[in-house]
Amino acid sequence: MEQELIATRRSIHQRPETGWLEMRTSAIIAQRLAALGYEVLTGSQVVRQDARMGVPDEETLRRHAEAVLMQEEVPVDFLTEEMKRGLTGVIGILRCGEGPVVALRFDIDALGMQERADEGHRPVREGFASRNPGMMHACGHDAHVAIGLGVAKVLMAMKERLHGTLKLIFQPAEEGARGAKALTAAGHLDDVDYFIGSHVAPTGSLDDGDVTAGTWGSLATTKFDVTFEGLAAHAGGYPEKGRNALLAAASAALSLHGIPRHSEGQSRVNVGVLNAGTGRNVVPDRAVMQIEVRGETTEINQYMVQQAKNICQGAAAMQGCQCVMTAVGEAEGQHSDIKLIERISNVVARDLPELILSSVQNARNWGSEDISIMMNRVQAHGGLATYMRVMTPMASAQHTVAFDLDESVLGRSVKVFCAAVLDLMKGEPA
Repeated sequence: MEQELIATRRSIHQRPETGWLEMRTSAIIAQRLAALGYEVLTGSQVVRQDARMGVPDEETLRRHAEAVLMQEEVPVDFLTEEMKRGLTGVIGILRCGEGPVVALRFDIDALGMQERADEGHRPVREGFASRNPGMMHACGHDAHVAIGLGVAKVLMAMKERLHGTLKLIFQPAEEGARGAKALTAAGHLDDVDYFIGSHVAPTGSLDDGDVTAGTWGSLATTKFDVTFEGLAAHAGGYPEKGRNALLAAASAALSLHGIPRHSEGQSRVNVGVLNAGTGRNVVPDRAVMQIEVRGETTEINQYMVQQAKNICQGAAAMQGCQCVMTAVGEAEGQHSDIKLIERISNVVARDLPELILSSVQNARNWGSEDISIMMNRVQAHGGLATYMRVMTPMASAQHTVAFDLDESVLGRSVKVFCAAVLDLMKGEPA
């Protein structure tokens, strides 16, 4: 399947779509799953509309849908009206009688970046670089789509060996931590006994093998869009009549980075964007910031959230402005279950001896991932969950314009997922 997996990855890489715009991507996934014989859920069957975060405006959704219809290889029969409205993501279900419910998660969205365009970049040289301006698969989610569809094909061919229910979850809007909340709110994790997610990761990091069966401690996070509204005035003639939104935002930006750290664990804060003003002689009446906070635990993150709210509201009040903070992304603290890590590790060691199992079986993760929301829902009712890593050489760090990966990771990942599922759904006592 190697060439098939590579072709799928490159097709998705060539047409990247950011969160809630994964229309072509979702249509292709739905088409492939239906052709294999899966029960396919899309649109409002996958995500709860009112639980989505950071959804693009209607004009952006409309323009992207129109652009998708003009692209090649778009299965229009599977491009639903709900997908066009930003209800993206797909779930494939395979029911194999009595047994556990096993869910696998594959994220599908791209980043809002412009891919490197010179011949030194392999996707350019080999003709599969992004054709969507301002969008790029710079984190490996194109590989995740290919892996998920490869797993779907293999497991359908082996369904007589499976006992229970398999859910293949192709999640939208992971970047910015926006999609898992809406998918979880739709109830898809409430009956899951075993949950497995994975991410391609760079060789040479903390993990020292091909496969790491679990990670722990990813940071909880909340992302905010913050708007300060003041009153414009002539900066020379009547400055006292203005209310300076730029100064309010600037005060907030500086104070946010001075939040006292928490005694019980790591915390983070960042002001990533600040836009304000219309001219040098006008008191600015509007300022917009994009910020995020993080915490080693959900509780520490909530401390950071409250501190950030206090600072932004206080800075606005000092300048006589109004402040509106809108949460546009969210992830919780997360840990993988040791029992499931050990089971998958044993499967890899027994059934995939060609793969090197990392000696770090529960690697520390200092990033944030909204898979945490899904894992925590499974663990809350007694299920087991893990977030694996499959290692691969990378041309550049993730979230950079020169990102690319060694595509041999596709087949390795399919093997690990399928071996784990076959063991969990073998119809015998654990």
